[in-house]
Amino acid sequence: MSTRSSRIPIQRINWITSFFLAGTMLISLVGVPLYLWHFGIDFFQIALFIFYVYATGMSITLGYHRLYSHRAFEAKMPVRLWTLIFGACAFENSALDWVSDHRIHHKHTDHDEDPYDISKGFFWAHVGWLLVKLHPDPHMDNVADMRKDKLVMWQHKWVQLIAVVFGFLLPAGLGYAWNVWMGANGWVGALGGFLFAGVLRVVVVQHSTFFINSLCHTVGRRPYSGSSSARDSGLMAFFTFGEGYHNYHHTFQYDYRNGIKKFSFDPTKWAIWLLSKVGLTSNLKRVPVEKIVLAEMAEARRQATAQIEDGGAPIATKVSDHYDKMIEYLHHLSEGVTDSYHELEELVKTRAKTSRKAIKAYRAETRALLDHIARVGALKAQQSPA
Repeated sequence: MSTRSSRIPIQRINWITSFFLAGTMLISLVGVPLYLWHFGIDFFQIALFIFYVYATGMSITLGYHRLYSHRAFEAKMPVRLWTLIFGACAFENSALDWVSDHRIHHKHTDHDEDPYDISKGFFWAHVGWLLVKLHPDPHMDNVADMRKDKLVMWQHKWVQLIAVVFGFLLPAGLGYAWNVWMGANGWVGALGGFLFAGVLRVVVVQHSTFFINSLCHTVGRRPYSGSSSARDSGLMAFFTFGEGYHNYHHTFQYDYRNGIKKFSFDPTKWAIWLLSKVGLTSNLKRVPVEKIVLAEMAEARRQATAQIEDGGAPIATKVSDHYDKMIEYLHHLSEGVTDSYHELEELVKTRAKTSRKAIKAYRAETRALLDHIARVGALKAQQSPA
């Protein structure tokens, strides 16, 4: 046996998961186009696909993630049952298993114990960790709270059956019934329902989830904390029902919101809020704006310190005076933000009310510091040898 082949951990390959992921992808890439070529697609199949994307995708984001993993809010039985049934249809395992992995991820982000540790590479964080198990299955001693929930344990016991019945057979049955009602071939409709709302939808929802573990730990901004690789991506928020604001989430994981700004695209947040208005969710947890601003200021100070301490590329003589002045001004802005940070920190400790005007001023001061950090960095980059 060659040295290279001996390194392949054959005994650790998760064969069932590997075949499922490869099989659904192959069917989506080959079977779906062939179906479209021979039979086309109608409004019902499109509507069924969209419904299942939203039902299963948001059952992961709203249910598995924000409700069960982080207890960011409380939910009545109809919401819990819905998210457990359609969460199973995402074929991302039971809520109990999913939450256990996710809580380990938050506890050990970017370290070896992290199930989808980005430091092992983009592919590993995206899907490799599902194909190969480097560590033995966890004892799941971090989900004692969920074990007390009878609905959760019911889903954990029957998750594969629920997934197949509601995720594959039901859309196929609905496609069959629709075509028969329209006077068309029922089996063509059943195949379409299975391919679009079943298989293709599973691939779309799964890889959207996987991109949070991979892309949102690789590309994007870190406005709240640079202590982990988690990043904010508005683009990924669009494809994951608001989960793309990942740096905020890792900094304040118990907030029911991921996108906290008015223009943030976070349908999961909106759904939780709307459900609270009809009494189906309650105790929605929000991080006070003062603590969010403190995190923004602390991160800006960290970046300023790093910029000052980093000598960077040699600065040409003709711009050295300008550079020195920029560093001096950077010191000045950083000291101002530091003073404001301590001022706001004291207000938070004493639970004094902070006005919107004051919050706006703190944020403007922080933005000014970040803008100047960017200008200093740009000057260093200009001076770097080609």
